[in-house]
Amino acid sequence: MDTEPPDSLFLTDILFAIAFDWTLILWVLVLFLLLVASALVSGSEVAFFSLSPNDLHDIHQEKDPTSEKLIELKEKPRKLLATILISNNFINIAIVIISDHIIKNLLPDEVLKPIAENLLAFLPGTIDSLVSVISFLITIVGVTFLLVLFGEVAPKIYASINNRKFALMMTGPMSVMSSIYSPLSNFMVYWTSKLEKRFESRASSGTSRQEIDKAIDLTVSQEQNAEEEADILKGIIKFGDLLVKQIMRSRGDVIAVDIDTSFFELLSQIREFSYSRIPVFKDDFDNVIGILYVKDLIGNLSKDENYEWQSNIRTNVLYVPESKKIDELLREFQSKKLHMAIVVDEFGGSSGIVTLEDIMEQVIGEIKDESDEDAEIDFVKIDDNNFIFDGKTLLNDVCRITGEDIEAFETARGESDSLAGLVLENLGYIPKKDKEFVLDKYKMKVMSVSKRRIEKIKFTILEIT
Repeated sequence: MDTEPPDSLFLTDILFAIAFDWTLILWVLVLFLLLVASALVSGSEVAFFSLSPNDLHDIHQEKDPTSEKLIELKEKPRKLLATILISNNFINIAIVIISDHIIKNLLPDEVLKPIAENLLAFLPGTIDSLVSVISFLITIVGVTFLLVLFGEVAPKIYASINNRKFALMMTGPMSVMSSIYSPLSNFMVYWTSKLEKRFESRASSGTSRQEIDKAIDLTVSQEQNAEEEADILKGIIKFGDLLVKQIMRSRGDVIAVDIDTSFFELLSQIREFSYSRIPVFKDDFDNVIGILYVKDLIGNLSKDENYEWQSNIRTNVLYVPESKKIDELLREFQSKKLHMAIVVDEFGGSSGIVTLEDIMEQVIGEIKDESDEDAEIDFVKIDDNNFIFDGKTLLNDVCRITGEDIEAFETARGESDSLAGLVLENLGYIPKKDKEFVLDKYKMKVMSVSKRRIEKIKFTILEIT
């Protein structure tokens, strides 16, 4: 009597089960949809967090609802990441449960018992226990293969190549999931921040910055240039912790030209300000389209007013976020052979510029060339502890001039970059003349004020006893 080979019978049983069990077909369809959802959510993580400042700037310029919603999601990166992780975990758990149900229906114990009987000669245990182990291993191997290949590797590779397109496509679903999981994601972000602060406090329990500075002061020689050497060493120590926002020139102090400026007017501005590189914008500074290198105009100085100087604009503009570390920016300047970058805020708007010279000054001190004026920063030194500054003076320059640590105002500065901004950030209103404000060991007195801004501030370093 002829019998079917065991392998053929095994395959026939599976095909028969799939063909005639509509419930099983439904579960397979649900599993397929969950794998698609897992792929989309996993790809979203790569797509959203690989967007460069240039990508965000371009997306912000589109001004459509999807782009605005994407920028809104990127404003809270921790909540976005928590939403993605929560969604992915829920989907993957559902995939494991449904896969286990499908495999138990496709491979019931009766199908696996012959395999277990063959293995019983080599492995300890009973037939029932071996059947359970085989079913478990098939589930784990199968689900792991599906999740790794179709739920992780493939979508993340695609998302890394098409990050902008993928992020825009997933902005809507992520916004919905962010709202649904908001209580849970907020809870995760809160406790993550708590743990991060605790780990940071433990990490900082070692040698403090102040101790390192004291060690430098004690170890440098007493030669003529010892103070300059100590400043350079301290600058090197602090270099890796400084952010672009702390050293940049804010947009109010940036000299830039409109692309519609006439050639003679451009030459007039170049003579007046003597800069070698000038940002060029269209309509406003939020839309910087390139950098003009003044040296490119040298051979065209004899041209008439109708000369199209715009042809000399270099469009390889580097955009960097305010939160970028300056040591990373220095490496980027070196690799791309650039000297200037446009600093963008969290909304994609231009908040200022930062140059290679700004970075180098953090180590070797202020660099002056033949075009710099001695009174570049408007201030008056009364004595070692008292100064009068213009309100728009950057906090970085205040610290440099007064000899205070550049991180002295880091906690209280909020979003402010200037001395006047620091006062407004902490008072919450435009103060009247002679208003005094004390912050830690510093006292600030408003010397003059207009309807729109604080013009002069007396800055005093208090003697702490």
